[in-house]
Amino acid sequence: MRRGVRVIGWALVVLCCAAAFVVGGRLYATPSLDRTDREVVDDALPRLAFLRGALADGAGEEMQGLFPEGYFFSYALYGLAWVDVGMRVPAERVRARAEAGWALAHLESERGRAPFDAAMSPPYGVFYAGWTLWLRGGLVRLGDAAQLQRVRADADTLATSFLASESPFLKAYPHQSWPCDSTVAIAALALGGDLTGVDHGPVVARWLAAADARRDPATGLLPHRADPDTGAPLDGARATSQVIILRFLREVAPDRARADYRHFVERFASTVPGAPGVREYPRGVEGSGDVDSGPLVLGLSTSASAVALGDANLYGDRRTARRLTGLSEAVGMRAAGRYLGGTVPVADAFLVWSATAAGWRHPADRAHGNGGGWWRLPWLTVIAMLLIVPAWRGTRHVRRAFPQLRRSARAKG
Repeated sequence: MRRGVRVIGWALVVLCCAAAFVVGGRLYATPSLDRTDREVVDDALPRLAFLRGALADGAGEEMQGLFPEGYFFSYALYGLAWVDVGMRVPAERVRARAEAGWALAHLESERGRAPFDAAMSPPYGVFYAGWTLWLRGGLVRLGDAAQLQRVRADADTLATSFLASESPFLKAYPHQSWPCDSTVAIAALALGGDLTGVDHGPVVARWLAAADARRDPATGLLPHRADPDTGAPLDGARATSQVIILRFLREVAPDRARADYRHFVERFASTVPGAPGVREYPRGVEGSGDVDSGPLVLGLSTSASAVALGDANLYGDRRTARRLTGLSEAVGMRAAGRYLGGTVPVADAFLVWSATAAGWRHPADRAHGNGGGWWRLPWLTVIAMLLIVPAWRGTRHVRRAFPQLRRSARAKG
């Protein structure tokens, strides 16, 4: 019995040591901005294969139980990541177009539209209108000419809604407005103009000026939530919405977006040793998690951190990209194309969308800066302890056993 327990104990020690080596290696994972397009796509394909199977098994419906857009985001991000794949590697475009089209069909289904109000302007609200137009425009960029007429119609409807509104931030739900949703929509409108030749530039310029006039006075960034009628800020800037704003604002105003990104990193980057994520609230402001951010860990938002990785890839921020990539790979323990065993597929969708991030109207910025390795020190310290303690215990057993073995040998002699 004692011997069996000892064998099991040593097996657990070996397992812990192996896990420590794996985690230690993943802290040094290479971000997408330091890889070739082919390498990024080869890494993304098994992750997308997992998501395809999960969605077919009802993952979208399960994620809907976590937050109001769980179903929508599960399919939308899957489709958008495939567009990025097709744009990075032309040889994958036929497959990418088919998969992105499959995702769009689910967004346009009765279930996909269920959380939204058809009577709003634009129909189903600006969240639904913006994301679906952006994905549809991606399909056209992959060569799906059949979507072009619908892109023109949806862009015209969206432009009309923006022109008719006193606020630049249209409603996503009745009496509720989030600036990030309108940022997605204005980028989609600009993309629609590129694809159809219709000049939506004046609408975009009007929106940018109106949005700038309603920035959060405390941070200088666009607010998290706005008055549904006037667009006046109701909440200060928060990471959950800011990471999406930054991804899409660079598609319409890249210089302005770069300035916002630098300011965002200064105010929202984690100060927790060994945890280079993104704070949900700016430094000096404390708050709790909600349905938008999810649970906060030491003030950090896991969802915002996942999307911020895509921002870092697009803005060429090597330091942030390396840190967030290393953290996600170490904590997520990705295996067989999935994180955390695939228990939260929408998280996998956000991460693969970030990993494949490609500028649709403006190319990604050239990578700059370095990784800065000091953030790994707490992790490496723990890993070292996991390795040193078992090794020390093992050598102690050998030292104890050696005299007995020597005496046994003498007796036999």
